[in-house]
Amino acid sequence: MRRLIFSLVVALLLWTLMFSPWTAPHFDFWTAMSGSAAILIGLATLFAAPWWRKLQLTRENLVLGLGIALVLWGVFWVGDKASSWLFDFAREQVDSIYGIKGETSPWVLSLLLLLLIGPAEEIFWRSYVQDRLSAKWGPNRGFLLATAAYTLVHLPSGNFMLVMASMVCGLAWGGLYRVMPQRFAAILISHAVWDAAVFVWFPIM
Repeated sequence: MRRLIFSLVVALLLWTLMFSPWTAPHFDFWTAMSGSAAILIGLATLFAAPWWRKLQLTRENLVLGLGIALVLWGVFWVGDKASSWLFDFAREQVDSIYGIKGETSPWVLSLLLLLLIGPAEEIFWRSYVQDRLSAKWGPNRGFLLATAAYTLVHLPSGNFMLVMASMVCGLAWGGLYRVMPQRFAAILISHAVWDAAVFVWFPIM
């Protein structure tokens, strides 16, 4: 558990540097995020069972992953409309998240999200963190604790909408991994595709 705690502290520090209003302006976000993703993959590779053995890149997993991404995009579209109706600050906070894109090329963002950032988060949070917590506390508690950790690392942003989005995503991907860990490849694909879709291809504005 010491290695897991160390890894979670590292993740918290990285996310604080990237998202905190006091530190974020001093970094190029996409450089920092790419470096953080590489660190997460490194920690998962160093401290956990070989995650690549779970990646069964079949047609079924591809189709399932795309389907999950589509459904989750729809959930966020509905959630965006509901939150804008409920909270006066919601639209401004969502727009600030999209503002992270800056002048970065959509092609560059798409590749980073598809090939590095999205996969890295699944490899770290599900294949490593959730697996370790589930081995220690049981699969249900492991799922809930991993989701809580995934949500809490976004708190330094001070952005309520981002924190809620991370909680919803953590519940969705973590819940899917809880009930069908053999479909890890599909869950990873869904995360990568959803990231690119919601942030670049079909932003929810």
